Amino acid sequence: MGTSIPEQVVTNDDLSEFLDTSDAWIRQRTGIRERRVVRPGTSTGDLAVLAAEGALKSAGSGEADLVILATTTPDHPCPATAPDVAQRIGLTGVPAFDLSAVCSGFLYGLSCAAGFIRSGAAERVLLIGADTYSTILNPTDRTTRAIFGDGAGAMVLRAGHPGEPGELAGVTLGSDGALRDLITIPEGGSRHPVGDELTAEGRYFTMRGKSVYRHAVQRMVESATRACELAGWRLSEVDHLVAHQANARIISAVGERLRLPAERCAVNLDRLGNTAAASIPLALADAATAGALRPGHRTLLTAFGGGATWGGAALTWPDITPVAV
Repeated sequence: MGTSIPEQVVTNDDLSEFLDTSDAWIRQRTGIRERRVVRPGTSTGDLAVLAAEGALKSAGSGEADLVILATTTPDHPCPATAPDVAQRIGLTGVPAFDLSAVCSGFLYGLSCAAGFIRSGAAERVLLIGADTYSTILNPTDRTTRAIFGDGAGAMVLRAGHPGEPGELAGVTLGSDGALRDLITIPEGGSRHPVGDELTAEGRYFTMRGKSVYRHAVQRMVESATRACELAGWRLSEVDHLVAHQANARIISAVGERLRLPAERCAVNLDRLGNTAAASIPLALADAATAGALRPGHRTLLTAFGGGATWGGAALTWPDITPVAV
């Protein structure tokens, strides 16, 4: 695994200088006290390159047969960012593509990577989750500005054997397009093209918070439970829950409904905020580095994102050292 977060720290007090908000208001509603934000000129691809380099170093090899980049903030609407990332890390000629499933993107990418490996089409896959949501947020919207941060996390997956440490034991995914308006950028795509007159509200990321909370908790609990079933685990046997770091209340509600104590639930959004597709790999790396996530731990992942999309995965944690770049 490899990770990369921007150097620039934006605290709640920083936001309160130009938004109608406060540190207490943000912490009470989200659990976030600060987030990392890219400086002008730094892109999603830049963070993805650093995280990928860290993952390849952690894996002890610069080789991969496929590069998957989960993101909804690509460097350009066209072309995809993954081929450029692959070229910049010395993997020119290797197939590479972007995957867009918003905050569920890393789990969708994990399932894709597993499919390529199990089919024999790839031996080693470099999976990256990277987003720079600060570039798509309305600067005057205190709700979204307070929630999101920027970052990237990457993982190298390889073919293995049943029961081997690091085994991906079960993955489940889902979606519901009827919920597409819960989390969206309304304008700028083919339905409302860039050439049209864009509204001040329509060009930025929007989210219906209360509805997102309800659907996120329900779908994340269902996905986590299903992933456990696929792995043949009981929920009581799970050592660590790594949920998408959307909101402290969501993480707490999911943990409670799964009957997992707080000490088994990873939390790093207080320092990083919601980093979208980078959220799960960054939380995994933090937990492993801190020693909370140890080799052999039965680890449960779950996420909910725009689309709407959701997913869950079960894996045993391997003996690896994440590299922060």
